Amino acid sequence: MTMAVGPIKRKFAPWEDSTLKPLIRFENVTKRFGDFTAVDNLSLDIYEREFFALLGPSGCGKTTLMRMLAGFEQPTEGRILLDGKDLAGIPPYKRPVNMMFQSYALFPHMTVEANIAFGLRQDGLDSSAINTRVSEMLSLVKLEKYAKRKPHQLSGGQKQRVALARSVAKRPKVLLLDEPLGALDKKLREETQFELMDLQVELGMTFLIVTHDQEEAMTVSDRIAVMDHGVIAQIGTASEIYEQPASRYVADFVGEINLIDCKVKAVNGRQLTLASTAEAVEIVADSNDGDVRVGSDACFAIRPEKVRISLEPPPPGASNVLCGEVWDIGYLGDISIFRVRLENGTIVKATMANLTRIVERPITWEDKVFLTWPHEAGVVLTK
Repeated sequence: MTMAVGPIKRKFAPWEDSTLKPLIRFENVTKRFGDFTAVDNLSLDIYEREFFALLGPSGCGKTTLMRMLAGFEQPTEGRILLDGKDLAGIPPYKRPVNMMFQSYALFPHMTVEANIAFGLRQDGLDSSAINTRVSEMLSLVKLEKYAKRKPHQLSGGQKQRVALARSVAKRPKVLLLDEPLGALDKKLREETQFELMDLQVELGMTFLIVTHDQEEAMTVSDRIAVMDHGVIAQIGTASEIYEQPASRYVADFVGEINLIDCKVKAVNGRQLTLASTAEAVEIVADSNDGDVRVGSDACFAIRPEKVRISLEPPPPGASNVLCGEVWDIGYLGDISIFRVRLENGTIVKATMANLTRIVERPITWEDKVFLTWPHEAGVVLTK
């Protein structure tokens, strides 16, 4: 099954088809707690079979948004529709959604199979149907031989799988995942992310995940909504969010980035000439924003992996050149991170791939280095 899902995932983009109706629609939703506005006039469409991520720092409103969809909170204003039906007044247990909590919330006195069967028994399914469904779920999450164990006899990753199996056993239209992998160690969390993706495609369900872990969101999701103080700062695929951030906030929140404050010095079609306000250098960059004007403030954003670091100066007349001193070096195995201090004290980060097993340091602490990049490598931000 998993061999076939790759091409399906790559071509899956229902949000680009204007004739399709979303499975989930938030229409001008606001949620207030007293004087505090947790979600502010937010509209969002999520499509059937989509793996959608709500990403943002603590307090940005992402969990509140999920809890309103689950029915644990009610919107102060606006509507939430699921498959075209307004969810107002429908209690959580009657909504075709299920929620998997970060704590897993397994019943400690029940076996694995009893935990999975619990919701099915509550729905009044007969014993034969329950046994069949539980067997399917155990096979799906590869826990057949742990069926008779209790939660305290399981590892963290196994508990996570039991909670997942219990959540999807009732076959809801939407599975809500609230920081589901937060309790796992880094390596297990990374492995589980890919298992979660394969499971979602195999089940053909819609998943909505809440996380503050940007790598997790970028790995598992078809699209990401980056949230900030109750509003959506940007919606897009992982590559769109990373390569074309819509604002300084998004650029700074998702991944490592260098942000250089500038003034727009010249506009020549899509190409801009920027004057750094802190460093006496010019930056030449491409821009997709037709509203950029000469004299306006802008921010030049460039990822460290797109910055080339060298001991040799570039040829005379080269553009996009910064000169500084290696202030710090971080060795991460696959890459090394260089923090370069410019003359005015600004720190600019550049990364270099470690392509050989031998740890060589042609560039080391206190070396004078040159940082360069092509015109198309960075993004010009005006907000």
